[in-house]
Amino acid sequence: MAACGAGFDANTNVPYAPGEAGVLISDDGSGQTYGMNGVKIPQAFILGPDSGEQIAAGGSAPIHLTLLNGTGAADQLVGIVPEEQKATSVKVPSPITLEPGTLAKTPGVTIEGLKTPLRGGETVQLTLRFQKAGDIPVIAPVVTRSREYATLPPAAQATPTPAASAPAGASPAPTDTALPGA
Repeated sequence: MAACGAGFDANTNVPYAPGEAGVLISDDGSGQTYGMNGVKIPQAFILGPDSGEQIAAGGSAPIHLTLLNGTGAADQLVGIVPEEQKATSVKVPSPITLEPGTLAKTPGVTIEGLKTPLRGGETVQLTLRFQKAGDIPVIAPVVTRSREYATLPPAAQATPTPAASAPAGASPAPTDTALPGA
């Protein structure tokens, strides 16, 4: 993997997170770009349902990002905006700090208010909002909870509220049931 004379800028000397959920932001023919404005995004994905299942519309799913700040100054991921047709919002618990030259992960980030069910295999466009780097668009694949993703926890789903019950002391409404042979 490493070679003598590879220098200080060798790929083997730079932190990165490999995975099938790599993010190619642009390929203008001069080379592939996995970042923008000094922020590199070697991995981004939305954790979908278990294989063969779906996350229902209205549900939520965790977003996993690996970020690398290639500038000389710290930056912060302050928000994420989802594609309008796919979800209502993305919850980022607090700004995520990106120190220069260090990988940062995004724990607790979830896409919420899904407008269509997620099955895995589809993509969702996200706009990452950074304090200094500005807005960076990313297309994140939805991967199912299988293989190396099977141990990742799903997002907590809203539980349905129970049907309204009669006030205390009220008698139940009569039901019309026919008895056999009557």
